[in-house]
Formats: sequence, structure tokens, C-alpha cells
Amino acid sequence: MTKDFEIFKNIRLEANSGLYKYRTKAQIDSIYNWAEIAIKKSTTYRDFFNIICQLTDFEGSLHNDTYLPKKISQSLRNEESGYFPYPIKWIANKWIINYDKGEIPLGSEILSINDEKIETIVKNIYKYYTTDGVNTTGKRIGITKNFSKYFRLHYGSCKQFTITYKTKETNEIKKTTLTSISNSAYSKNVAHRYSQPFDQVNYKHWQENEIYNYKSIDTETGILTINSFSIGNENDPKHLKYVSFLDSVFTSINAKNIKNVIVDIRYNGGGTDPNDIVTYSYLTNRNFSENKQAWISFHKIPYLKYIDSNIPAFLRPLGVGKYNREFQKDFPKKEKEHFYQDSTSNDHKVWVPNKNAFNGSVYLLISPRVASAGSLFAAMVAGNQNTIVIGEETMGSYYGHNGHTKLEYVLPNSKLGISFSVVNLEQDVPKKENQVYNRGIIPDYKVSQTYEDYLKQKDTQMDFVLDLIKKNRAQ
Repeated sequence: MTKDFEIFKNIRLEANSGLYKYRTKAQIDSIYNWAEIAIKKSTTYRDFFNIICQLTDFEGSLHNDTYLPKKISQSLRNEESGYFPYPIKWIANKWIINYDKGEIPLGSEILSINDEKIETIVKNIYKYYTTDGVNTTGKRIGITKNFSKYFRLHYGSCKQFTITYKTKETNEIKKTTLTSISNSAYSKNVAHRYSQPFDQVNYKHWQENEIYNYKSIDTETGILTINSFSIGNENDPKHLKYVSFLDSVFTSINAKNIKNVIVDIRYNGGGTDPNDIVTYSYLTNRNFSENKQAWISFHKIPYLKYIDSNIPAFLRPLGVGKYNREFQKDFPKKEKEHFYQDSTSNDHKVWVPNKNAFNGSVYLLISPRVASAGSLFAAMVAGNQNTIVIGEETMGSYYGHNGHTKLEYVLPNSKLGISFSVVNLEQDVPKKENQVYNRGIIPDYKVSQTYEDYLKQKDTQMDFVLDLIKKNRAQ
């Protein structure tokens, strides 16, 4: 464990440009000192995994990940017991039971599990779901789906769970003991969670009209929904079809003199370039670039002996030597210890507004699911003067992030996998008073689903924005 920890630390220091993005050197040194002591006191493989997860999460990049070897992951998936039975959800500032076929009533507030306060439990398992900066709204999304898995990883396998909860109807505090279930049984309960029809998009089986679509509300308002930017690169037929869709939509919007466009990206966790940038070109009146600045922290990929074979598919055939040359071509300018893009790099291309760009009022709907290319797009739209942002703080940040190319390593003794994106990006957005450097994108109107709307599976945020448009129209 000590040897793997040193290798992990050195890889981070030499290859990870985001190590000090949200943390000072003193803070990073401090947590590494803590980890060194904790490792000496640890006794199990799970202890070591949890320490590495804590270090990974502390950096504050949603593209960071720590993962178990396939053999161990498969073993956990096959466990026949030890897992908390029900999915939970954050609603109205409370953690509630998000399942209507169990022994605890739907919507009951969880107060404690096995005599541990739910607030403490959640804080302990935050480390398994990384977000940008110190954002926590995105972590709550991860917990909604993976609570039982994360509980198992932090606390170990439990035969049973003693839950203290408060009923919604009577505010009565009750206690019950539940027998644990298998991993697969918990996954089935998640698939049938109460909020599933409202908050689940089946990412693996998207139909084209579920990825993006446009519909008119009335003669003055339309809704553009973009659930993902995973629509292929610039030469992909899917991307070309998407660009054709955008051009058709915005040509129609301008021809019909639509005054309000609701841009709903609440499920957009990112995707591939240039889908985000092309979309923004239809929603701006300024010249722009994908980022103001981008850099990496190495000239050649360090610690190649520990690199995973999963080099990005488009570069794998080139071999490591050519892979390095691709980095050196994109980041040719050395300043101190960093290697920067220059005017010849693709991401510094200056884009101009599309000839059919919309100049009316934009209402941007965001959520904690918005990340990576989704949050880059959201930040740029949020920076426009004609945009009002509604919803909840995104997990991706406003001013920048670590993204693009991901490196994956395997620690030699534990076989733990670690991955992170190596490009430190400063996004091409204006400074805004309500946007915080180490947080997600902050909405102008913070609107969350109410408890009552959760029970009715109603869209609180969409209802709010439609009411807001009516109010603004009446003024």
C-alpha cells in the first residue's frame, strides 16, 4: 500500500494539471500527509481503496475516477447480501425513501442508519462521486442511484440495517430493522424507484428524438432540449445531422419571430466536440473560442510503465511516441513548468455567431447532472446578457475545468485503476458576481422539485420557467 501510494502521488504531481486547480499546495500536502499516516494504520484492501478515493475526490474534478479491478468489481456485483435495500433521494433538503413497494413508506425522511446520522453517512460517501471544485449538488445525484453500493464500500457488508425515519403524514419518528439484500436486487429496486419516470433518461438506449428535440409552446415560446452532446465528432454523420437539425430549428424560430427559447440541458452530462460549441453559435452574438487558455503539465507522458492500455481509441493506433507528439503539437508553448496551447491549436479557433443565431430571451434550465461539455456550454450561455438561468447548481464549473484527454493508470500492487483528464481549461466566459470559482454554475433562480411535485411526478422547474415567461410578457 505504501509503494502504491507513492506511485499514485508521483503520477498526480507530474501528470495531473488539475492538482492545484481548486486546492493550494499546502492543502494538497496536508491531505497527502494524512493519507500516509492513515495507510500505516489501515488493515484492509478496502481501507486503502477508500484512502485513494478520498485523495481523488479532494482535488475537485468531475473527470477524476478511482476504480476497483474487474475481478473484485465482479465479486461485489455477485454478492448475495450486505446491501441497503432501497434507493434514496434528496428532496426539500431531506434524504427520503425513493421506493413505494418497501416496508418503509414512500417519502419518509431518513434520520439514521445503524445509529449513524444520515448527514454523516452522506458526507462519508461523497468521496465516491467526484464533481468540480467543492460542488455537492452533483454528489447527491450520484447517491440517488448508487447509495447502497457506496454504503457497502465505506462501511462494509451489513447483515441488517436499523433505520430511524420520520413519516411524512404524521411526522412520527419510527424505527425498523431491515434484512440486507443482494447487489442485483438493489439494482432492480433502483430501476423501479419512484422518481424513475421523472428523473431517468435511459442513456444506453436513447432514440434520436430523446437526445435532442424542439417543440413550440405557443406563438412566442419554444423549448430546445439537448440531453447529451455525445453526437459524434465533426465528421460523424450523427453530428452532421444534428447541425442540420439546429439550422432548421433556428431558421424556423427567426422566421416565426419567436421571442423566448427555453434551452433545457438538465440531463446533459457532456459529450464530444464540437457539438457544444456549434450549439452555442446559434445562441450568441459574439465571436468566441472554446477556451481562453489550456495547458498540460508534461512534455512526455510520465510513468508509462503504469499506464493502462486504454489509450483513447483515436490515438491508440499511433503508439505512445506519436501520442506524445500529438500532445506536443497541441501544447507547444512552454511557460515555466506548463505546456500551453497557442494560436495554432484547434481549441483556440475563433468562432463567429451563426447567421441564424437567436437574439431573443433565453431561459436556460440546468441541474446537478450537467457536466463536462454540458457545463462548458451552459457556462457560455449563462454568460450572455440575454440569458436567465433556472434550476439547480451544476456539477461542472462556470470558469473552467479539467477535461478533454483522459489518462488511465493501474497501481502495480493493488491493481486499482486511477484516471483523470489532463487538460486544464479556462473557459471563454465573462466574470459574473454570482458565479463562484470552485463551485458549479449558479442559477439566477434556484428552483428545486418540491416534495408535493415529487409525489405527483411534476416538473417544478419547467412550471416555474413558463410562469416566469408569462410574468415577463405581462410587464
